[in-house]
Amino acid sequence: MVSHTATAHHLPWRTGLAYGALAAPLAFASLPLYVNLPYHYASVAGAPLAGLGAVLLATRAFDALLDPAIGRWVDRLLRQGVVCTASAAILAGLLMALGFGALWHPPFDTQNKMGLLGWLACSLLVCTLAYSVLVILHQAWGTRWGGEPAWRARVTAWREGASLTGVLLASMLPAWLGLDATTGFLALGLALGLIGLLRLKTPVPQQQPQSVTGPASSPWANAGFRRLLAIFMINGVAAAIPATLLPFFVADRLQASELQPVLLLCFFGAAALGLPLWVKAVARWGLAPSWRAGMLASVLAFGFTPWLGEGDGMAFAVICLASGLALGADLALPGALLTGVIHESGEGGRSEGRYLGWWTCATKLNLALAAGLALPLLSAAGYRSGASEPAGLQALAWAYGGLPCLLKLAAATLLWRAERLHSSWRHI
Repeated sequence: MVSHTATAHHLPWRTGLAYGALAAPLAFASLPLYVNLPYHYASVAGAPLAGLGAVLLATRAFDALLDPAIGRWVDRLLRQGVVCTASAAILAGLLMALGFGALWHPPFDTQNKMGLLGWLACSLLVCTLAYSVLVILHQAWGTRWGGEPAWRARVTAWREGASLTGVLLASMLPAWLGLDATTGFLALGLALGLIGLLRLKTPVPQQQPQSVTGPASSPWANAGFRRLLAIFMINGVAAAIPATLLPFFVADRLQASELQPVLLLCFFGAAALGLPLWVKAVARWGLAPSWRAGMLASVLAFGFTPWLGEGDGMAFAVICLASGLALGADLALPGALLTGVIHESGEGGRSEGRYLGWWTCATKLNLALAAGLALPLLSAAGYRSGASEPAGLQALAWAYGGLPCLLKLAAATLLWRAERLHSSWRHI
């Protein structure tokens, strides 16, 4: 086992890679589950759309609501030591790979609709619950290190950088290699990521002795956590709305569907390149000011989007590059702030899972809130997918580019107010 202390200012790249690597297959799996899975069951397996939608909604809602309970279980695992933690992580990785593979091979013909949907529900639950265990365990592992703001930003940046790598691979490999090869690639990635993670000693922060006794307090009793989670959710919905509406905007407003893969590459590639810049910004300005600067940079970059129209695909690519650079702040800095909130409350080393269970639940709810907010507004404004009415397309442009900017500004304002109440958020 390798032991590292969070008090060091420099994070060795081998440690960062060993910790962050597991995030790549976890992010790699999430894209096919959200993008490829509905199409596969509707078009290839022949599942009825109404039943398919009900199963996906029910399983995803159930998965999100279980995250806080999974977080409490992860805390117990980490207290029991490396052997129990490693056993649970390996079992979760195995179940996730098996569930992911089973999703693409239902043992029912297209006439047995109930059997098809039942297989989908069971396989998806196995896959997503194992995924949730690994995500919360992985984040709790890094959160336990604690440390100074610059250290926390580096730990989070390694994790989120690996996540971006996984997203980029997932956007290409299913189309190039097929779903069976994608499953094999996922299993290999999970194995390598778990080997790297389990080589690191389960960290016990120096601020919080391992022998702490007494019941852990609820995250909701922590005012700093409540404020940070509210900012995180508002900012998250602002990011999730463009993710939900991107195919509609590119196809109907820009008339450039063929550019969508290039646009995604520009966006996520720029985010990966921007991560080291935001880590350096933390060393100069602190976590909260740097995150706020990222929000404002995103508004400046994305604010031109509502005025784009047909033939402006290349201009939108430039916006994707600029807003992708700003995205690096959203990826690396909120998690680093959360680590500080947990350790300042005295819960470091025993309650990371509790906090991260709610944090992960909020992350999943952001996608649901984005769809629930943007799509009904567009429908009420007269937009129809594939249509070309000017009023509907203008509503799409403002929902895609204007609404996220307003939410980002609201999140930046709340963060500015929270900094006045939590001075440690501004520390370098």
